[in-house]
Amino acid sequence: MQTGVASPPTTVVFPGQGSQRPGMGQEFDARFEASRRVYDEASEALALDLRRLCFAADDRLALTEYAQPAILATEIAMLRGLAQAFGLSARRFGGHSLGEYTALVAAGVIPLGDAVRIVRERGRLMQEAVPAGLGRMVAVIG
Repeated sequence: MQTGVASPPTTVVFPGQGSQRPGMGQEFDARFEASRRVYDEASEALALDLRRLCFAADDRLALTEYAQPAILATEIAMLRGLAQAFGLSARRFGGHSLGEYTALVAAGVIPLGDAVRIVRERGRLMQEAVPAGLGRMVAVIG
């Protein structure tokens, strides 16, 4: 006889590009060792100081080549910080656009170092295909 109702598994969904802002992830980096390790690993994989890129007012954060690995690393840093601090244990992951790559890292499908290199190249190619200021976007709401 079952006496309780099982909780549904936790699902985490990651946003895509456009969610970046100066200072993103800084509080997690300051508070959680798990978050610091993410920034260390991603910075080493890219040979780039992601803390400077994410925490300061760095103009490169507006460039797709830099924004995409910065967002991915920050999202994983936040996820791992929440797991460290509160025991967050998600079993399902999803993402919008760039967030799909973050979901693959969170699910253990792609190692973090590989993922930040992949999305940096993805961002570089996207930036090259449509230089800054030339592209347009349409959103349908409702």
